[in-house]
Amino acid sequence: MHRRGFLQRSALVGGAACAGVVAGGCSTPAPSRAAAPRVKSFELEEMTVAELQRGLASGHFTAEGLVEKYRQRISEVDQHGPRLKTVIELNPDAPAIARELDRERKARGPRGPLHGIPLLIKDNIDTHDRMTTTAGSLALAGSVALRDAFLVGRLRAAGAVLLGKANLSEWANFRGSRSISGWSGRGGLSRNPYVTDRSTSGSSAGSAAAVSASLCAVAVGTETDGSIVSPAAYCGVVGLKPTIGLVSRSGIIPIAASQDTAGPMARCVADAAVLLSAMTGVDVRDAATAASAGKAQRDYTQCLEAKALHGARLGVARSLFKLNRLADPVLEAALTALRREGAILIDPVKLPSRQDLGDAEYQVMLYEFKAGLNDYFTSLGPRAPVKNMEELIAFNERNRERELAFFGQETLIEAQANGPLTEQRYLDAKARCVKWSKEIEALLESNQLDAMVAPTTGPAHTLDLVVGDRGLGGSSTYAAVAGLPSLTVPCGEVFGLPVGLSFIARAWHEAKLLALAYAFEQATKARQPPRFLPTLELG
Repeated sequence: MHRRGFLQRSALVGGAACAGVVAGGCSTPAPSRAAAPRVKSFELEEMTVAELQRGLASGHFTAEGLVEKYRQRISEVDQHGPRLKTVIELNPDAPAIARELDRERKARGPRGPLHGIPLLIKDNIDTHDRMTTTAGSLALAGSVALRDAFLVGRLRAAGAVLLGKANLSEWANFRGSRSISGWSGRGGLSRNPYVTDRSTSGSSAGSAAAVSASLCAVAVGTETDGSIVSPAAYCGVVGLKPTIGLVSRSGIIPIAASQDTAGPMARCVADAAVLLSAMTGVDVRDAATAASAGKAQRDYTQCLEAKALHGARLGVARSLFKLNRLADPVLEAALTALRREGAILIDPVKLPSRQDLGDAEYQVMLYEFKAGLNDYFTSLGPRAPVKNMEELIAFNERNRERELAFFGQETLIEAQANGPLTEQRYLDAKARCVKWSKEIEALLESNQLDAMVAPTTGPAHTLDLVVGDRGLGGSSTYAAVAGLPSLTVPCGEVFGLPVGLSFIARAWHEAKLLALAYAFEQATKARQPPRFLPTLELG
C-alpha cells in the first residue's frame, strides 16, 4: 500500500457479479479458480495458542517440536512451493531456547499462555541476538541491535520463542512513491497466501501473511497508518493497532513518533488478546507509555465475551462503505450480523472531513521520520552501517539495481530536505492533526459509542511491479492520526479474497474492542484458511 491510507481508488476486477459472502448476502457463482499448488497437510494449521498450550501441557507437543514443525512449514510454503517470502530471517537460537523452555516447564510449570509458543516479529523491531534488524533494507544488512526492543524483552519474559523476523515493506513503506507493498531489498516480494499473484498490503506484510499461512502461531506487526490493519485484512487475519503508548516503541525503527505503535496479528481474536497481554508495560525509554499505567489489562482474554455485541452502540462510518460493487454486499452483510447479535447501530455517524486534514499527516510523518530515523541510527553506535538519512539515500543510489529497481526513494529525499521539529511548517501540521483528532474523539464521545465500524480496506489487488500499489481506500487514518485503538477482523470474502471490518474505539479501550470483535467473530466464523491459488481465472 502506498503509505498506508494514502491509497488510490481503482476498480478491483471487472466481470462477475458477486461471490463469497460469508456473513450473508448474495450468492452468485464465483469465477473459476486456477488449481492450487500441492501443499502438504500441516498438523498445526489454524491451531490457536490455547490449543497449542493444551498440547504442550499434555506432552503431545514440546516447544522444541513446535519450532521444528513451523520451520519445516516455512521451508515448504515460504521458501519452496508457493514461495510466499514472508520470513526474512530464522532465529538460529530458536531450537535451543525452546529446549530450555521445555526443561523449565517440567521443572516449574509454564510462565503463562505464551510459554513455548513460536512467533514471528517484524524486521523493524530490535533483537539483541544473532538475528539482524534491517527494516528490509540492504543498507542495514548485518546490523545487530545493541539491546532488545522493550516489547521483545516482554515476550521473552513471557516464554515466547522468537522463531524469526518477518519480511515487510522496506522502511515500513515510507521510502518512495508507487511503492510495492510487501517488497524489501533484503527479503524480496511477499505474496498473499490466498492468491499468490495478489498483494499482502503493508507494511506488516510478512507478519500478516505468515500468520494466515500457519507459518507461526502469532506475529507482531507495527503501524503508523494502516500497516497492521491493512495487511491483516488482505491476508484474512485479526490485527490490532493499540492506543499510542500502550505498547512501547523503544527499539522499533521509527516513522512518526506521534503515530507509531506495535501490535498483535493472529488468526483469531483470542490469540490477539493473549499476545497483547504480554506486550504492554510502562517503559522508561518511551515516555508515551507512562500514560498507560493503570489502563492496561493483565489478561485481555478475560474481556472476551460472545454476547458483547448485545446492546453495544456502534457508529457506522457510512461514507466509507462504498468501496466496490463486489465488496459492498460483504460489508452490508457484516452490519446485518451486528444487528442480529443485538448491536445498536447509529447509522450514519458523520466523520470529520479528510479535506480538513489535508496533507498535515504526511508532513508530520516526513519531519518525524527524519528526526526519529537519525536518532535510531545513532542508537546503533559507531559500527552502524549508515549513520543518518543522508547516508541511507546515498547507499540506495549506489545500489540502484538492488534497491531502486521497482520504485524510488522520493519520500526519503523529501524528508531529508526538512529541517528540525521546531520549524513552523511542522508545528502547523501537527496542530492541524491534533484539531482533527479531537473531532474524532468528540464523535465517539457525543454519540456515546462503544466503537465505530468501517471497512478496513478492499480485497487484495494484483501485484504490479510496474505500476505499484493500487487499492480501494480504507479507514485506518482516523485511528492513526488520533492515536486511538483499532482492530480489524475478517468479515467475508470476494472471489476467495478476504475482506476485513474495523472497530475503532476511544483511547485505552482495547478490552472493549477485543470483546466486540470476538463476539462478531464467533457469530460469523468468517475466516477461511488460505488455499495458495496462483491466480483467479475470471473468464
